[in-house]
Amino acid sequence: MSQTVRVAWPKKVDPIWNEPVSTGNAGALARYEREAGNSYIMKGVEIEHAAHPVRARAPALPVLACLFPPHDSLGKAVRTLKEKLWLRMMTTRTMLLALVVVCVLSTSTANAQQQVNKPQLAAQVRAEFIHAWNGYRKYAWGHDDLKPLSKTYHDWYAQSLLMTPVDALDTMILMGLKDEARHMREYIDQNLSFDKDIEVQNFEITIRLLGGLLSNYQLTGDRRLLVLAEDLGTRLLPVFDSPTGLPYRYVNLKTGKIRGNVTNPAEAGTLLIEFGTLSKLTHKPVFYDKAKRALVEIYKRHSPIGLVGTWINVETGEWTDTDSHISGAIDSYYEYLLKCWLLFGDEDCRRMWRDSIAAINKYLADATLAERHLVGKKFPAGGLWGTSAELWYGHADMNTGRRTATIYGALDAFFPAVLALSGDLDRAQRLQDSSFKMWSMYGIEPEELNYKSMQIDSPGYPLRPEIIESTYYLYHYTRKPKYLRMGQTMFEDFVKYCRTDEGYAALKSVVTKEKTDSMQSFLFAETFKYFYLLFARPKTLDFDKVIFNTEAHPIRRK
Repeated sequence: MSQTVRVAWPKKVDPIWNEPVSTGNAGALARYEREAGNSYIMKGVEIEHAAHPVRARAPALPVLACLFPPHDSLGKAVRTLKEKLWLRMMTTRTMLLALVVVCVLSTSTANAQQQVNKPQLAAQVRAEFIHAWNGYRKYAWGHDDLKPLSKTYHDWYAQSLLMTPVDALDTMILMGLKDEARHMREYIDQNLSFDKDIEVQNFEITIRLLGGLLSNYQLTGDRRLLVLAEDLGTRLLPVFDSPTGLPYRYVNLKTGKIRGNVTNPAEAGTLLIEFGTLSKLTHKPVFYDKAKRALVEIYKRHSPIGLVGTWINVETGEWTDTDSHISGAIDSYYEYLLKCWLLFGDEDCRRMWRDSIAAINKYLADATLAERHLVGKKFPAGGLWGTSAELWYGHADMNTGRRTATIYGALDAFFPAVLALSGDLDRAQRLQDSSFKMWSMYGIEPEELNYKSMQIDSPGYPLRPEIIESTYYLYHYTRKPKYLRMGQTMFEDFVKYCRTDEGYAALKSVVTKEKTDSMQSFLFAETFKYFYLLFARPKTLDFDKVIFNTEAHPIRRK
């Protein structure tokens, strides 16, 4: 943000250049401008001709430095004592001017930080959650999702599995919606059954329903939720009965019939938090053992340079797609390597995570030079002026490491949170700046962006939470007000473009802001939860005592 300092410039004559000057090094600045052709813009400070305002575009220390141009920029060497004395006086005055600039900048920064009213924003997020929940209750009660434009409902399968109620419950509890949460627990106990002759996708059912039931059991102590979780986990176990131990993608909840022999690392490797927690709570090792083997089997098939591909056959263990990245179909595999080490103290997961992140940073990380003209921009990432290196993560061939695509998107924006959780705050903050640049292009993030050309590859926005998740993590670890301001900006954009009269709608295009008739359950489980936790009091949830599954359901650490 540009702060302007207006200075009264007395009419004095510079004894060297015979030009009007002010207190401060105006003559030297004028000389520097004429010689460099720099329009009075020098390393972050802009001096305008008319009223001579000083615009500071950099932190205080760079401002101090740039007010003293190099000696040779002042022209010929000073030859007389009179000129030396004058320059000494001029330098003193310049320092005083610099101190004024520093004080104004400090005051402006403090005022900007005070503008984020956390309690008010938390209350607004809570109110918007209630708004969307009321739309679901009015038009989609008892079903999986609300269709907010047609004001009807959507079920994933032939029979509802109460996706939205289960996904939303722990967010209700954290927001203090006690009566509604109590009512929902009763409703789930009386109406949710997994004894259904339907074929379900193991991954989605695990992260949303199994994860949701386990989290809500830990938050409430209601054993009926644990009973439901164990029943569901048992019905999902047949997916692991492949020759390799890698899970099939689909299973019939009643018959146990499985299908889908080509899966991806995310679907195969994003199960251990849920199955492992179920194992600890029920004292049945089978749940932990099956899910951990699936995670290990993906890791064992990494390439010689340490990367995994996108699709793999669970019966042969052969890769069918060798594209490597951190985006959808791989993303949460890496997330769970780290989190399962932290949640369960599993040393195998620790080793697999450390091997994997080394390869990711070597072959997938992509630092690109980009112009950083900060005037009017919302994303002062990286350098302060001129050019600086942005950090993105792209695609590469898993076997050679050759760059195959410069694509980054909404799903990739989870990675700053994972980096922060691992202790790599430098990369986490730089990547978050890139994510926010992506968001800021159109006031909301696209599904996929080519970060080389800055052209959108996929323009939709299905109400995704990942960038908000990373903002929450980074604020927790750094306490930098910039992340509160970032979150406020995103929340205001989110409400502006996605709110409807009865809920929230995904966007068909972030360019046109055209809505589409979808409001998935993760809106309640993740998007609203991370917005709320960013602004709510820290005691709302002790971050250091939980691990979030990839659907943002908090699981208690041991």
